[in-house]
Amino acid sequence: MASYFTFHIFTSSLSRVMSRLAVVCGGSRGIGKAVSRLLAERGCRLAVVSRNKDAAQATVASLHGADHVAFSCDVSKEQEVQKTFDTIHKTCGNISYLVNAAGINRDALLLRTKPEDMVALLHTNLLGTMLTCRAALRSMLHTQGAAIVNTGSVVGLKGNAGQCVYSASKAGLEGFTRSLAQEVASRNIRVNLLAPGFIRTDMTAGLREEDGARSIPLGRFGEPEDVAQAVLFLLESSYVTGQVLVVDGGLQLAM
Repeated sequence: MASYFTFHIFTSSLSRVMSRLAVVCGGSRGIGKAVSRLLAERGCRLAVVSRNKDAAQATVASLHGADHVAFSCDVSKEQEVQKTFDTIHKTCGNISYLVNAAGINRDALLLRTKPEDMVALLHTNLLGTMLTCRAALRSMLHTQGAAIVNTGSVVGLKGNAGQCVYSASKAGLEGFTRSLAQEVASRNIRVNLLAPGFIRTDMTAGLREEDGARSIPLGRFGEPEDVAQAVLFLLESSYVTGQVLVVDGGLQLAM
């Protein structure tokens, strides 16, 4: 009996060491939740980070496999980010993958945009990604084949009336991602940017899909799972770094 428990503990520990730890910020809903599910199915251990602890815990409970953990964190706040990633490192080990899918949107013409909304958008969408990348990097330096995927937007590449600040926050991620990719390439850490178009999430819930789909060559809004597949490609592609992958059903072709 004792040998059985010894073997069970050993195999459990071995599995824990061999499985990659993936941190998904904004992992409790939309694109982030789809990414969490796909990575769990691929055998990763997940650290699901969300402002809403209950939502993060619910997501963790729905994931395939074991050893997944939920964390509550506002990525726009430096001290919260550092504390969360310190805890992840101490309790879960070194980070292999970081996916930044946390984001907010407050559409308005620039003349009608409140300064506090500008700050909120820039702090969450741009600064938040910078803070999580910085907090994760020390842990990732000790991991073979580590990778980061940040989430921009096709609007950040092309611009869109009524989304000046949102577009700026996402456009900034392109320069940040390409620069960080150059900084850490010598340590074999890859950094790429995903630029989704219209994806069926809370952010697009207020849009008339029939109208929006007319401007998309593939004729439909994307699903979060479509984006998750692209994230997986970027995480696992060992010779791709500093790139922007557009996942928009061809929307950019029509803009």
